[in-house]
Amino acid sequence: MASREGRRHHHDLVPLAALLKREMKSEKMEKPTVRFGHAAQSKKGEDYFLIKTDCQRVPGNSSSSFSVFAIFDGHNGNAAAIFTREHLLNHVLGALPRGHGRDEWLQALPRALVAGFVKTDKEFQSRGETSGTTATFVIVDRWTVTVASVGDSRCILDTQGGAVTTLTVDHRLEENIEERERVTASGGEVGRLSIAGGAEIGPLRCWPGGLCLSRSIGDMDVGEFIVPIPYVKQVKLSKAGGRLIIASDGIWDALSSEMAAKSCRGLPAELAAMQVVKEALRTRGLKDDTTCIVVDIIPPDNELPPPPPPPKRNKLRDILLFRKRSRESASKLSKKLSAINIVEELFEEGSAMLAERLGNDDNLNSGHSTSGLFVCAVCQVDLAPSEGISVHAGSIFSTSSKPWQGPFLCSDCRNKKDAMEGKRPSGVKVS
Repeated sequence: MASREGRRHHHDLVPLAALLKREMKSEKMEKPTVRFGHAAQSKKGEDYFLIKTDCQRVPGNSSSSFSVFAIFDGHNGNAAAIFTREHLLNHVLGALPRGHGRDEWLQALPRALVAGFVKTDKEFQSRGETSGTTATFVIVDRWTVTVASVGDSRCILDTQGGAVTTLTVDHRLEENIEERERVTASGGEVGRLSIAGGAEIGPLRCWPGGLCLSRSIGDMDVGEFIVPIPYVKQVKLSKAGGRLIIASDGIWDALSSEMAAKSCRGLPAELAAMQVVKEALRTRGLKDDTTCIVVDIIPPDNELPPPPPPPKRNKLRDILLFRKRSRESASKLSKKLSAINIVEELFEEGSAMLAERLGNDDNLNSGHSTSGLFVCAVCQVDLAPSEGISVHAGSIFSTSSKPWQGPFLCSDCRNKKDAMEGKRPSGVKVS
């Protein structure tokens, strides 16, 4: 009897290769199609963009692919925008842990984005140039969208039913009270441009330099309190997909988020980008560089209508809701949210304090490189144990007084952190 049961169990087993094949087939079926379009009109020649759809978490593994879309709106020259376009992606990928699965990779992405933005800024400022740039950087990995941004280039999400959500925060001093308070607390002055007779005109600016933004990459001549630490938001779309519109302020000074989304509904991505630019020019004229990227995240079987929601939830069909959930929440909840076209908010953080954004390393090994040395959490250089300085050392935001608790910074990045918080001058000279 026992032997017969044993044989029956044996026949029920599925070979590992078959399980992997089945899993990959299911993954392929669930993976959305990503289509995109780009359009621009130049006034100053300071807008740049990046589109890269062949990135891979695991080199050589096509099932680990993801896409990157970004806009860089330069000011005071185009040097910072060009430099950021060429280096930011590599710096972000360099800050991500190796050998992790997709879920762990996505969890690590917000911290890596912070490190990548700060490293890019630090490297560009070391060149002694005074140019600056906004950066709106979008990573699309299947249904998960992660956006990091500094400045006022915006990314919006348009979903089925016409709900439009902004996935970025505008870092304009005129509109952001918290950022004004942070800049002044760090040693900057905020005010309008004064003209003859004492009259003040124009938007609020940071002095010296007169920059209207509180966060950017570059801008060495303004002050280190103009920080490169990005606002980061990560969301998971429902299986109905959605449309991303990423654009420089040449679009948003002319169109609201709702107007931009409405102007191009029903059009394929390439024509949609052209239509958004056309609508902005029709509304305001060519006052500034005007750049737009449209990204459509399309369900695999996009010809079939989405399944109807449960009867009791019909009112939610065309409403976009955001719900925060812990990383350990059950997959059943995710499936339920997807079925009724609810977009999950997985992560959101906008603090300008580096210690808060880099968090805590829960164990000693998490701050080590493969060589066994400590690693700077920003620039990724190897550090001897005696060289690393905890990002929380001397910080009021520290949750622990343990000096050995990571993440760790090299001395240059520690100086950068202190300068951003107004504790000391950066020491970088502008040529």
